[in-house]
Amino acid sequence: MLDIRQIRDNPKGLDDALARRNLPPVSSDILELDRQRRAVQSELQELQATRNHVSKKIGELKRKGEGATELTAEVARLKDYIPELEQKERDLAGRLDMSLAIIPNVPSEDVPNGRDEKDNAVIRKSGEPARKNSAKEHYEIGEALGLMDFDTAAKMSGARFTLLKGQLAQLERALANFMLDTHTRDFGYLEASPPLMVREEIMFGTGQLPKFRDDQFQTTQGLWLIPTAEVPLTNIVYDSIVDEARLPMRFTAKTACFRAEAGAAGRDTRGMLRQHQFYKVELVSITTPEQSPAEHERMTKAAENILKKLELPFRTVVLCTGDMGFAARKTYDIEVWLPGQNTYREISSCSNCGDFQARRMKARFRKADTSIHYLHTLNGSGIAVGRCLIAVLENYQQDDGSVVIPPVLRPYMGGLERISAP
Repeated sequence: MLDIRQIRDNPKGLDDALARRNLPPVSSDILELDRQRRAVQSELQELQATRNHVSKKIGELKRKGEGATELTAEVARLKDYIPELEQKERDLAGRLDMSLAIIPNVPSEDVPNGRDEKDNAVIRKSGEPARKNSAKEHYEIGEALGLMDFDTAAKMSGARFTLLKGQLAQLERALANFMLDTHTRDFGYLEASPPLMVREEIMFGTGQLPKFRDDQFQTTQGLWLIPTAEVPLTNIVYDSIVDEARLPMRFTAKTACFRAEAGAAGRDTRGMLRQHQFYKVELVSITTPEQSPAEHERMTKAAENILKKLELPFRTVVLCTGDMGFAARKTYDIEVWLPGQNTYREISSCSNCGDFQARRMKARFRKADTSIHYLHTLNGSGIAVGRCLIAVLENYQQDDGSVVIPPVLRPYMGGLERISAP
């Protein structure tokens, strides 16, 4: 969430930032709500002071045995009117908070301007993409192996679900364990096993609510299924003050993720690319403002390292202003090569959110001089397990229909070197 004081001081700065995101200006509407709320607050303070003064005067007159009929009537009038003003102030504050809650983060100055993914900038590549006319897509490979079953999953749950069996289910587990081992051992992330259901204020803290309510799943008890482990891991510092000496804090977790995909109708309807339920290994860092730019680069390298160890071709792009996520101030996407589609597809997204989420979460840190400041939060896919499974199937497919296991995964597969059809 943005700071209302900064909007008051520089409304043009907000509107210019939103223009970079190809969004209309909002500062005049925000400031008008803010003006109305502050006017009501001032009137309330004056009336409360008047009520206190008159009540004190009534007490003095009664002690002297004098009448205070008019003053008593004035206090009674104020007692009726002040609650009305208090309700008006709450309504205005709620409207202002809601207006602020749906404004996206301000892009970093070094983020390229653009409208959509076509304007993203490739900053580096790794590996040589395989281009074969005979390359099959992952679902063709998985179904031919008899280990990827979409029909049975659809009978149980509907569209956008997958049933993996046998060695493909084992491969999915192996990928997740390999990722967790790498991030904890090589990059110092602390593994966590967080809740998969969270309260509304926790979803609000990371920016999923209220703007993206339709993309989420909610239980009948009011809890929300997490769309990514970013939500619980980032909220570890919810409503708290952390000593600066503890920063940066780094967390990783493998969780199931749940997304309604409300805005994805007609996209990637075949296969596992866009699912209602999938597994992902998430990376989250909590830092000071000074640490966050370098931490962003470090996190992205950690995610890239997974693909390098798997020997999968990929490229890293910096997202333009029009393609960035709601809470991000700067984002790197890592796109893996898929021979079956003959293109690169996103497999990881690493974002620096600045203090945007921290303000929503009331997450702060204390410096050595005892001053209190908002934290910076970062999150990244480290990486999406299902999409990594897709990339392994397509890049390691063989002409006979089998799939070679990447060498780094073989210890996690009991030494298995190849998956073949029965």
